[in-house]
Amino acid sequence: MSAAARAAAWLVVAAALVTAVVLTLRHPDALVTLLPSPDMRELHVDFDTFRASAVALAHGDDIYATPAKLPNLNPPLLSVLLLPFAGLDPLTGYRIFAALMLLTALASVLAVARELRLPPVVQVGAALAVLASSPLHGTLVLGQIYPVLLAAMVAGWIAERRGRPVLAAVLYGVAVALKPSLAPVLLLAGVQRRWSALRAGIASAAVATLVGVLAAGPSSAFAWLHLALDQVAPDVPDNASLPGLAARFGLPSSLGTALGVAVLVGTLAWCGYRRDRVDPVGTAPWAVLAAGLLLAPIAWHNYLMLLWPGVLVLVVLGRGPAAAAALAVAVVPVSWAGEWPPEGVGPAASAVAHSLYCAILLGYWVLLLSSSSRRSSRVEPVPLGSDGRQPVEVGSSKGPVTG
Repeated sequence: MSAAARAAAWLVVAAALVTAVVLTLRHPDALVTLLPSPDMRELHVDFDTFRASAVALAHGDDIYATPAKLPNLNPPLLSVLLLPFAGLDPLTGYRIFAALMLLTALASVLAVARELRLPPVVQVGAALAVLASSPLHGTLVLGQIYPVLLAAMVAGWIAERRGRPVLAAVLYGVAVALKPSLAPVLLLAGVQRRWSALRAGIASAAVATLVGVLAAGPSSAFAWLHLALDQVAPDVPDNASLPGLAARFGLPSSLGTALGVAVLVGTLAWCGYRRDRVDPVGTAPWAVLAAGLLLAPIAWHNYLMLLWPGVLVLVVLGRGPAAAAALAVAVVPVSWAGEWPPEGVGPAASAVAHSLYCAILLGYWVLLLSSSSRRSSRVEPVPLGSDGRQPVEVGSSKGPVTG
C-alpha cells in the first residue's frame, strides 16, 4: 500500500472508533446492553421464530405457521438443526444459543487467524474487533444463525487451503442450504473450471435441502418458497443490499437488483478471466460472497461477519491497514441511523446517511475483489504417514488447487 492509502486507512479506523464511542454515549441502550433482556417477542425475535418452527417440527405441525411474531424465512433444514432447542423454555434456549453463537463466531475468526499464521498481537486485535462489532451484537441480540454460516464457510475455506476442494465445496453447499442467498459462492468453482468442486457443492446444497424438506414434510418446501419469493427489499438503514439502497431513495428495487446482478456477473467474470491468478483460498470467495449479498433483497449489516475471514487474508497480502479499517467500520453501531432523521436533516441527506452500511458492504466488495489476484501463503496437502498422523503443514506460493 502507498503511504497515502495507509494514512487514509488509519484515518478511517480513528473515525470509526470515535464515532462508535460518541454513539454509545449518546445511546446507552446499545445492542450489547440488551443481551440480558428476557423479552423474547420484541428483542430476541429471530431465535423465538426459529424455536417456534423447531417446536412445530417436533410436534409434526407446519413449521411456517407458528405463533411467532415474525415469519420464518429460512429453509426447513434450520428447523431440523434447532430441534434440540424445542424442549427448552424460550429464554433458556435463547441464552444457550447466544452463548454458542458467540463462541462459534470467535472460534471461526481465530481459526482463520491461526490458519494464516497471523502474529499473536494481530489475532488478539481481530478478536477484540469482533467482540466490539455491531454485526456480532445484532446477531446475538436477535438470535440469528450467521455464526453457523461463518463456521461452515471457514471450514470450507480451510479445507480448500489443505488441498481438498471437493470437501470445501460440500461445506459451502451446507451453508447455502441454510441460507440460499450465499449460493453465488458455489459459482466460483464453475468460472474457474473446477468442475468436480462445482458438482460437489451443488449436490451438497441439494442433499442438505432435501434432508430438511423430508423431515418437515414436502409441503414445507412450497411454503418456504412462497415466503421467500414474496419478500421485498426493505428500505431500513441496516439493509445493506443494492435493492434496499434503491428502495431507500424511492427508486424501484428492481433497479437495485439489476445493479446487483451486474456486480455479481462482473465479479464472476473477473475471477473466471483471471482464473490462473485468482486464488480460491485468497479473498476471491469472500469477494463473490460480498457480491451475492449486494444482490440479495435483504442483506442485514450483520452479514458483514461472513466476510471477516477475507478481511484477515488482507493482512498476509500486505494490506494490514486496509484490514484494520474494514474491521473498524463494523464497530459503528446501528444507532447511527437515529442521528439522521428525515425531519431533521431532510429526506435526501437522511437517505444518504442511512446508506452507511451499504457503503461499507460495497467497500468490502471492492477491497476483497481488488485483492483477489494477490498471492497469500497456502498449505499444501502432504500424504498421511503409515502411522495415520495428520499431514505436516508446508507453506507454498503455488497457484490455486484445481478440483
